[in-house]
Amino acid sequence: MAHARASISTTNYAVSITTGRHQLSADEGAERGGKDVGPAPYDLLCSALGACTAITLRMYAERKQWPLRALHVDVRFRLEGKEGAIARVLSFEGELDDEQRARLADIAERTPVTLTLKQGLPITTTLR
Repeated sequence: MAHARASISTTNYAVSITTGRHQLSADEGAERGGKDVGPAPYDLLCSALGACTAITLRMYAERKQWPLRALHVDVRFRLEGKEGAIARVLSFEGELDDEQRARLADIAERTPVTLTLKQGLPITTTLR
């Protein structure tokens, strides 16, 4: 199970995040009143999708013993009104044929974070 804890004090809008043994930070840019000391929340969302995509495709290519030297995942989130959309672009380095490239693109559509975002999920909030 994934777990993260986020804390904020009086410095707008710097957030300290702990997940496992890792310390992260988040913030808003100056244009939104922050100090830009870390990625904004939607940037972290894009990062999670990009990381999951890269890890899943690397695992798949290794299992198939395909000559994938590197892959790059460019993820952009756009919010227009109340509607959000994510665009993901994959770039591969290595001697992959068109069928292998298409298969990796197909696998990208079924990574765990991709499926979670596509299906949506309930979020419950309680007070302590």
